[in-house]
Amino acid sequence: MDEDELSNKIIGAAIDVHRGLGPGLLESAYEDCLAYEFGVHEIPYERQKSVDIVYKSLQVRNALKVDLLVAGLVVVELKSVDKLTDVHEAQVLTYLRFTGTKLGLLLNFNVRVMRLGIRRLVLNL
Repeated sequence: MDEDELSNKIIGAAIDVHRGLGPGLLESAYEDCLAYEFGVHEIPYERQKSVDIVYKSLQVRNALKVDLLVAGLVVVELKSVDKLTDVHEAQVLTYLRFTGTKLGLLLNFNVRVMRLGIRRLVLNL
């Protein structure tokens, strides 16, 4: 499965979760339910994936945690906020750089309709 096919499945699962729960819950509730959907649809993923970074000659262990890393190809960052900001996008782009992946999905569940809370980000190498 390539990144585009995975992203379509991830977005479909996120829409299902949002339809079932609606807005207003903590990110952790959406993460639990999205992980459940991934399991049902046999989408491989890692939750709260710790990532080391290197700064100059210093290796920093567990410098960041990715909410969901899907099939080692797509970073999924979950939010439940009033509005997504440039900082949220920058966070995902940083995660892409340090995980070596090129596609990220920023999903904000605190919206009326899920499609309004989806941002697809690509790291230009």
